[in-house]
Amino acid sequence: MEKIRNILFVAFALILITSHEPVSAQVRHTFKLSKSEFLLDGKPFQIISGEMHPARIPHEYWRHRIKMAKAMGCNTIAAYVFWNYQESKPDIFDFTTGNHNVAEFIRICKEEGMWVLLRPGPYVCAEWDFGGLPSYLLKIPDIKVRCMDPRYINALTGYVQHLAKEVAPLQCVNGGPILMVQVENEYGSYGNDKQYLKKLQQLWVSNGIKVPFYTADGATPYMLDAGHLPGTAIGLDSGTSDADFDEATKADPDMPSFSSETYPGWLTHWGEKWATADTPSIRKELTYLLKNKRSFNLYVIHGGTNFGYTAGANAGSATEYQPDITSYDYDAPIDEQGNATPKYRMMRKLIGEYVSYKIPEIPKSIKTITIPEIKLQPFTTIWQNLPQPIYSAQPKPMEEFDQNQGLILYRTHLIGHKSGKLTITEPHDYALIFLNGKYIDSIYRDGGKWTINIPKSDVANPVLDILVEGMGHINFAQYIIDRKGITDRVTLNGMTLMDWAIYKLPVDETFVKNLKPSADANAINDKAKFLKGAFTLAETGDTYFDMSKYGKGVLFVNGHNLGRFWNRGPQQRLYCPASYLKNGLNKVVVFNLQNSPATSLNTYTSLK
Repeated sequence: MEKIRNILFVAFALILITSHEPVSAQVRHTFKLSKSEFLLDGKPFQIISGEMHPARIPHEYWRHRIKMAKAMGCNTIAAYVFWNYQESKPDIFDFTTGNHNVAEFIRICKEEGMWVLLRPGPYVCAEWDFGGLPSYLLKIPDIKVRCMDPRYINALTGYVQHLAKEVAPLQCVNGGPILMVQVENEYGSYGNDKQYLKKLQQLWVSNGIKVPFYTADGATPYMLDAGHLPGTAIGLDSGTSDADFDEATKADPDMPSFSSETYPGWLTHWGEKWATADTPSIRKELTYLLKNKRSFNLYVIHGGTNFGYTAGANAGSATEYQPDITSYDYDAPIDEQGNATPKYRMMRKLIGEYVSYKIPEIPKSIKTITIPEIKLQPFTTIWQNLPQPIYSAQPKPMEEFDQNQGLILYRTHLIGHKSGKLTITEPHDYALIFLNGKYIDSIYRDGGKWTINIPKSDVANPVLDILVEGMGHINFAQYIIDRKGITDRVTLNGMTLMDWAIYKLPVDETFVKNLKPSADANAINDKAKFLKGAFTLAETGDTYFDMSKYGKGVLFVNGHNLGRFWNRGPQQRLYCPASYLKNGLNKVVVFNLQNSPATSLNTYTSLK
């Protein structure tokens, strides 16, 4: 018996020494950077990572999605932390409730035998609102971000201090799964303030981060020159060939490199066709990385959902605006609802041909349901729920009034010019214009065509209403200073219109909960209308609400904001996880900005 115990003890000790997986909270590990390799406990380690974002995945499904990544052959999870999700208002942090509990997500990774690449920003891009930066920064008129502006650095320091308390105990040197921490993100595509990058790294070190750091940039000389810090690993977005990795070696010959974002899918904007990534191309790229034992991170292995108002936008010019859809399915190997796609199965098989460890079986799919047709009735409108106005000589954006998203109404009386060419400079992002309560026209920010005709009326001093919807702060490149609402002025035939009443309309969960019903629902204006309905369930499951009968707006289910819909497409269905539903009575509220006939809702079991 003693001999058997000794054999078992030796076997277990060997597992601890050779395993690439975290084993227990008591086991501490080293992770080092050599010139050409990553070393885990002194031995070469190939990172095979799949990226997912805890803020985009229902908290109840975190473990399922991590298991799905492991079952595709990954040994690591890369995770963005979104600053503005953790600190929605100055000095108001949430690291404990639901999806905000970053430390819990990381601990689940460890429990499932997965290492972690932590991507804490402060800027992340990620098609997330403002690239993860908090919009309260935009209240400062001349704020400069991602640089040594002391006001930005002051806010950033608070974020680092709070997040570090959550994640420092979870580093591999402390027995946790975190192997590396990224410094900023794709900085070489934005700026060249090396002092800022060094300051950011120093902030993490001074707050207890001991594991190695890495940067991530495109595999071009100027991006690597501006975005890389000496002594940190080099992430390539993406690394697809020997030439890419040679560029990394030129940038820092003493540091290893890896493909920090290998793209098995791609993002989709409103008005585009669904983005798809060619499966033969990703197979070829993945084969190169595996065959040459290159470390890599799949961005993303599972995208999830931009619930609420978290979707960002892109802009390639001063007048271009490309908002992202609500779904972050991304044509990823694991789809929005957590299912394994054909791409997943191809990649799983391919990874299995190169790794020495056993890949577990694919977890069972999450249950889906459909709901009988839900009848909706008109309930009220924005116009019946205006708060007390704020008066201003000229329009100001939402952020000036501590509002992040939703809508904002600007109202004035026309004195002098009362008809003609109305120009909004600049409408961010979608504006409905009303004269004496009658809808006139809409202006969409994209393209720079911000002028419409105001007709004559028989009112002495006509009332002009401009209702503006914010559709997501720009999250990439040079135009990320992107305030919402009317950002400058309004002119009529060149005359600057003054004396505005401004109404904050966040249209968030609290706003919808406190809506006042209209006395005569059938007489409600078709624009900016709320419809409501109810349904009962004997059992819950994931489902998709079909919004194709509606124009443009937001859907709330049991108080949860599922996100934006727009008949411009391509997305017509909004994902609702089972955790947002309940046995018994359920309630839905549709806010429809454009046209709002009382109709119904149908559900489906898939996004498309």
